[in-house]
Amino acid sequence: MKRLSVIAMGLLAVALTAFGCAEMQFGQSDAGWVTLIDGSRGLENWNRIGDANWRAEDGAIVADKGKGGYLVSKSSYKDFQIRAEFWADHTTNSGIFMRCADPGKITDKSCYEANIFDQRPDQTYATGGIVHHAKVSSAHRAGGKWNTYEITAKGSQLTLVLNGVKTAELQHSQFASGPFALQFGNRGKEPGGIIKWRKVQIRPL
Repeated sequence: MKRLSVIAMGLLAVALTAFGCAEMQFGQSDAGWVTLIDGSRGLENWNRIGDANWRAEDGAIVADKGKGGYLVSKSSYKDFQIRAEFWADHTTNSGIFMRCADPGKITDKSCYEANIFDQRPDQTYATGGIVHHAKVSSAHRAGGKWNTYEITAKGSQLTLVLNGVKTAELQHSQFASGPFALQFGNRGKEPGGIIKWRKVQIRPL
């Protein structure tokens, strides 16, 4: 019995050590990142513009009705990385707007927009492109699944990576800093399809 107890204690110590290492590694992977949306937080970290029906639902921030709207970060950023997990249906018109010149008026001409719009009439700047600035490298589709955007903005250099694939790159200095925003858009007079944001993080550089 004594020998079994010693073995059991040893196994427990190994398990706790492994758990501690895993927990430390996870913490290290998030070092420097500010989480604005996850399973337990969301709308309190943003200013709302427009009439989109943003709400917390099933561990995500969701919108699917309204003429359009944005969640605008309460802080401004100059150089940064963004990690964003999102789910879009095939008709979704959404995007991540960065370095916005006017936090009260978000447009694709006053910010850089990492687009999410599979059915955009002009496919040049469809999902994976930077609207008006950087053509998407090839056809990418976000509809009907969870996706991850990784965006890096450093000086005049902007890089978009969608689901591990670099889709657009830009050298441009029009917008140097500002808040970023998450969009629920529209297609003319019609709503832009459901958008869900499951996890959104930013890391200043």
